[in-house]
Amino acid sequence: MKFISWNIDSINAALTGTSTRSELSRNVLETIIGEDPDLIAIEETKLPAEGMNAKQKEALANFFPDYEYVFVSSHGKARKGYAGTMALHKKGIDVSADFPVIGAPDTMDEEGRMITLDLGEYYFNLVYTPNAGDGLKRLADRQVWDEKYRKYLVKLDKEKPVIACGDYNVAHKEIDLANPAGNHMSAGFTDEERDGFTKLLDAGFTDSFRHLNGDVKNVYSWWAQRVRTSKINNSGWRIDYFIVSDRIKDKIIRSEMLDSGERKDHTPILLELS
Repeated sequence: MKFISWNIDSINAALTGTSTRSELSRNVLETIIGEDPDLIAIEETKLPAEGMNAKQKEALANFFPDYEYVFVSSHGKARKGYAGTMALHKKGIDVSADFPVIGAPDTMDEEGRMITLDLGEYYFNLVYTPNAGDGLKRLADRQVWDEKYRKYLVKLDKEKPVIACGDYNVAHKEIDLANPAGNHMSAGFTDEERDGFTKLLDAGFTDSFRHLNGDVKNVYSWWAQRVRTSKINNSGWRIDYFIVSDRIKDKIIRSEMLDSGERKDHTPILLELS
């Protein structure tokens, strides 16, 4: 099976926007379609609680006529039009969807950050991990999230193997960002966040990219939009991952970043299992 994950940073902008960046986003969607994945995970949809409007639904159907989808958006006390996730799967694949509540702090459980699909042989989890925020104001809550998420995946893993993916908002090791020395107190590269990801892997999971590609350097999944030369200079971070249960790591045959052209921010990542 082939899986793709992408933090789209507003599905509305990508589907129906008229800006230059929207056009670049649609080019990325075409790249994803060209890979013919069985399942697509989308993070940061920024949809309202009720979901897409008619125009957005039509645009999505035009891009992905052979897919069905499930989604969860920010709701309840959480900020409207914030975060949100979606999973698209090819028609004919039998799935059941769950929208986990893991006991995370603040409004994190109401921000539409997670979907888990039961694929029969596997669980497929997609996640948009909370950012520690400006001034690390959400770091303490993020640490609680990491613990709760780890326990949730471990529970799934006891039942059947897990394939998990998404924007984890952490560069795990110094090799995973271009400028580690100046970012040890930056959101996404604090010791606390990196330790949380280490504990997740140590709980029985494998970083598919590193498993297959070793310590290859200068391969990233995110470049800052606000820095004009970030992508030109490849001053990026690897913060998007496919992780799998250790016992299926030998099934990995591809784990890589897809080319998003001139578009900065996140690029899609791909996993293929034999």
